[in-house]
Amino acid sequence: MTDALTKMLSTRDWIMADGATGTNLFNMGLGAGDPPEFWNVDKPENILALYKGAVDAGSDLFLTNSFGGNASRLKLHQSQHRVGELNRAAAELGREVADKAGRPVIVAGSVGPTGEIMQPMGTLTHEIAVEMFHEQAVALKEGGVDVLWVETISAPEEFKAAAEAFALAGMPWCGTMSFDTAGRTMMGTTSQMLAELVEKLPNPPIAFGANCGVGASDLMRTVLGFFAQGSERPVIAKGNAGIPKYKEGVIHYDGTPELMGEYAVLARDAGVRIIGGCCGTMPHHLRAMREALETRPKGERPSLEVISAALGGFSSASDGTGDDDGAPRRERRRGR
Repeated sequence: MTDALTKMLSTRDWIMADGATGTNLFNMGLGAGDPPEFWNVDKPENILALYKGAVDAGSDLFLTNSFGGNASRLKLHQSQHRVGELNRAAAELGREVADKAGRPVIVAGSVGPTGEIMQPMGTLTHEIAVEMFHEQAVALKEGGVDVLWVETISAPEEFKAAAEAFALAGMPWCGTMSFDTAGRTMMGTTSQMLAELVEKLPNPPIAFGANCGVGASDLMRTVLGFFAQGSERPVIAKGNAGIPKYKEGVIHYDGTPELMGEYAVLARDAGVRIIGGCCGTMPHHLRAMREALETRPKGERPSLEVISAALGGFSSASDGTGDDDGAPRRERRRGR
């Protein structure tokens, strides 16, 4: 039987995903350093509001509040024994919202990085990483997600471990990496390397792409890098709503709804099939994105010059794949 996301992709030129999880939950009162996943049980009404906010704004697909729901991350809060409980709750709440939407809406089970560094550079073994991802995947499956969605990954080894775990769970999946250090992930992966990696996996993802990173313009440059490899697999783009800036001790993203609308149209014109936002992307950004996607005619694939003119300049001189990739590295930012 065809999975729900593949079925939707077969009938749609583009699918609009959701926006930020962390930013929206912080605005609801989540404290800095507090695990958002606890709210799946402690404040389910807030998580329902998070999901419903995306759906009401026009999202066809949303990610569950389970980004940090693996045993390694939860161990920081002495809650590694709650992986099953918290992930099932995240998925069940998502299923509730999607089933009431009155239209097809995909529930994607968010799986973030373990937070550890894999061998040979670190101590995390492939086997343990697979075990952690599998535990989370099974719980999300039990809760009713349509697809698993690993995101904000930096290391190809961790991407491979997640892919293996999802195969063991018997679930379709998507995967994105975060390219935020002069066109590369923190562990040095380029757009070319990811495009090649997904085609070599025994169980490749339904779709792959990029999320988070520096800003919408840099993310779009990475997206063009995927297409330069000739990949015909659906591509995902989930860019941040501008650049984070501190104001009175609080992080604000400077991306306007108008800018995110421009980004959504450029992503569509580039050939991206699943378009969403990441950090800083709120429901009002999503509404502007949906309106732009529905009302503006399809254009040609944008050039780098068109992208920078519409979304702002790039943060580095290169996308990391050429000879001029010696641009300064930026500090890593994680999360959604």
